[in-house]
Amino acid sequence: MKIQDVIQYLETLAPLTYAEDFDNVGLLVGNPDTPLRGVLITLDTLESVVEEAIARDCNLIVSFHPIIFGGLKRLTGSSYVERTVIKAIEHHIAIYAIHTALDNSFWGVNARICDRLALSNREILLPQAHTIEQLVTYVPHKDAAALREHLFAAGAGNIGNYAKCSFNTEGMGTYMGNAQSHPTIGAPEVFHSEGETRISVIFPKHLRRSILQALFTHHPYEEVAYEIYILENAHQHIGLGMIGYLETPMEELPFLNFVKERMQTACVRHSALLGKKIQKVAVLGGSGADAIGACIAAGCDAYVTSDIKYHEFFKAEGRLLLADIGHYESEQFTKLLLWEQLTKKFSTFAFYLANTNTNPINYLD
Repeated sequence: MKIQDVIQYLETLAPLTYAEDFDNVGLLVGNPDTPLRGVLITLDTLESVVEEAIARDCNLIVSFHPIIFGGLKRLTGSSYVERTVIKAIEHHIAIYAIHTALDNSFWGVNARICDRLALSNREILLPQAHTIEQLVTYVPHKDAAALREHLFAAGAGNIGNYAKCSFNTEGMGTYMGNAQSHPTIGAPEVFHSEGETRISVIFPKHLRRSILQALFTHHPYEEVAYEIYILENAHQHIGLGMIGYLETPMEELPFLNFVKERMQTACVRHSALLGKKIQKVAVLGGSGADAIGACIAAGCDAYVTSDIKYHEFFKAEGRLLLADIGHYESEQFTKLLLWEQLTKKFSTFAFYLANTNTNPINYLD
């Protein structure tokens, strides 16, 4: 195996296309073609984590947070970021960060929080815009069925619980090739009319390359006419945060204690109690204050997230119970999530959960 094998699999689970624009995801340090010895999975990459990778003979660190976030203009060892990168390079250890690509995945960070809180009937809290594209192409009637199947096999035509979705209309196409053309039907420099089917399918944008490859490989024409449109439709499974339901409504204080125990946090900061039961719950791992309004609009009873500032607690407006459980605490189970997926795919290879606690915040009992 090579480092690239692990990267390719991770990017089928959490395509980097869906990472937030501000983020820095992907392979940050190292050569993807390097033979793989071992993989260390961590929430953050620090010097101590690189040292653990060295001790375990791992030459790839899969990290949730990126160690390089802004641009590095020098590598002098003057900051913890520079020292971490230098140590990784000196010991030929690659660093891969998945961060908001995993945040926006339906099986990712927020799904794991929902697992911990036993929330069912899940949906995305903040669907990401412009994630769906539409392909339109024109093909002779006799080739339409075969081309559709190839497009479906490449990932087109999936809408929620339905597969192989398309819309097809019949019409007349015309063309005339020049002297250098090699038309599949007709002859060069001869005007030709051909009965054609207009095929329209949608697909998630990260599949554009594979969809076009299927189109060009299996379309019979020498020159393929096609159009791609970016749609406003929201993808049901791509976006930040999740909404789910408790099986049985809970009183507010028992709910907060339940969250504290299940999320293994030393402290839960919360807004004023509202005297109502909690059942519809929103969650968002990491800094989630910007989504308070969306939680209220969705009719949620409670919102579990982190990094809420003093004045942001007022945004609850007496309509929502806010629970700030801490940034690290909201994302701490991400390591296990990645380990489970990677060991399921590569069952005979060595994947390790980092023992290093990278939480920079400590609590005084």
